[in-house]
Amino acid sequence: MSEEMKLPDPSTLKDEILAKYPPKIARKRAKSMVINDTKLDQEVQSNVRTIPGIITQRGCTYAGCKGVVLGPTRDIINLVHGPIGCSFYAWLTRRNQTDPGPEGPDGENFINYCFSTDMQDENIVFGGEKKLKQAIQEAYDIFKPKAIGVFSTCPVGLIGDDVHAVSREMKEKLGDCNVFGFSCEGYKGVSQSAGHHIANNQLFRHVVGNDDTKPEGKFNINLLGEYNIGGDGFEIDRIFKACGIDVICTFSGNSTMGAFEKSHTADLNLVMCHRSINYMAEMMETKFGIPWMKVNFIGGDSTAKALRKIGEYFEDEALQAKIEEVIAEELPKVEARAAEARKRTEGKMAMLFVGGSRAHHYQELFKELGMETVSAGYEFGHRDDYEGRKVLPTIKVDADSRNIEELKIEADPERFNPRASEIKLETLQEKGLEVSDYKGMKSDMSDNSLIVDDITHWETEKLIEFYKPDIFCAGIKEKYVVQKSGIPLKQLHSYDYGGPYAGFEGAVNFYTDIETMLSTTIWKKLKAPWLATSATDPCICAEYVA
Repeated sequence: MSEEMKLPDPSTLKDEILAKYPPKIARKRAKSMVINDTKLDQEVQSNVRTIPGIITQRGCTYAGCKGVVLGPTRDIINLVHGPIGCSFYAWLTRRNQTDPGPEGPDGENFINYCFSTDMQDENIVFGGEKKLKQAIQEAYDIFKPKAIGVFSTCPVGLIGDDVHAVSREMKEKLGDCNVFGFSCEGYKGVSQSAGHHIANNQLFRHVVGNDDTKPEGKFNINLLGEYNIGGDGFEIDRIFKACGIDVICTFSGNSTMGAFEKSHTADLNLVMCHRSINYMAEMMETKFGIPWMKVNFIGGDSTAKALRKIGEYFEDEALQAKIEEVIAEELPKVEARAAEARKRTEGKMAMLFVGGSRAHHYQELFKELGMETVSAGYEFGHRDDYEGRKVLPTIKVDADSRNIEELKIEADPERFNPRASEIKLETLQEKGLEVSDYKGMKSDMSDNSLIVDDITHWETEKLIEFYKPDIFCAGIKEKYVVQKSGIPLKQLHSYDYGGPYAGFEGAVNFYTDIETMLSTTIWKKLKAPWLATSATDPCICAEYVA
């Protein structure tokens, strides 16, 4: 943003928002609303329970486990133990794409199926373990999958069905099928973040390290926290292939069980979505000696920066030369398209409230369009996603976090192999290459921008009224309310019908979509139906009653 376009001080806005809440609620929400000052170490309260009665963006623990982390894996049957609605909710809602694999279109791709035990009242009263065993057997008999994952929903946790015992019994019975369970009841954590953690734990416990086949490539990496929404992963894979970098496994876009099993043979882990997958990166580093780096492939400049970080890590001149060759071929086209789009996007304002890393990553794309992010926040982020991993030692473990098992990981006595020496890692750190670290979103945002964790519906309305942003980025639940307020909303959970937005070609797609949205005048002609325009117009109003 240019010097003459300083961000306004949102102090009065924050005070006005908090004044509507009861005092106890206001004190709590104040800690999650921070007026950014990059010179200060400011705490952003996050990963705490949503206040009952406030309309939140968040999803449940089950959604984070089954819907996010395991959902994109094509050759595992994801069997939901619970009422049919839970399975339907997480069925094809995120537009995860996958290629057919070596078996072709008729190979093992179960993503399009919705598997559920369809628990009824009888099962809630008398237990559902018998029905679960029957469902596992039926799924195996029909599809002969390599693996079956069993996902617990809220009623399962309440009645006490032991999905782990059933999974062990059926794994032993079937013999050639890896059956394992997830205690991911929806109520178990404060958001879908708890489900990510549970999914990481169980994948690491039951799958990672099952195949010690050595990779043939010279530069072998895993890409963690990339879910191939709208084809993002395909574009990133294309770039890696052009650079001569081999992807052993992606967690978990376009993934397979076989890739998970061999992921411990990689030389480096690259982390995209820090919140959903940092647990896996840490466990693989501890047990197998694989270092990790935080990267961002959202944006042309960010993609080039990420590739150069990989080249710098491997310290191979031929690889670095090839990376520069690819960047020289790809980036000018991206920059030319950005320059064209900036004629209509320069100086516009954006707000982003989505995910646990996307609200950070997509700020880079808006910067390339000459746009300023005036306010942003996460749905399910933790303090380290805002403030950086330096605050991890100061985060207090509360009762909700204790619900999630922390695996005690030790170095594998036979397979632990440090991919980089301590001297190399220290040298890379001195050169400015962040290894096993993440500085968070806050440091990349402008002073006076407003950071809001787990934004509520009331806060959304007031922010729109105050900033009058040109575009709002969030999820499907917020989309139509925001658009009725006369602001276009870009859905960044599943991209609506767009994408890919990652990598070089993805950046061009994003520029085109944002330019189109901002060039459309229809938004300014809309009036929210619940707002009164005269004394006689109806208005939906409410007040808190003491």
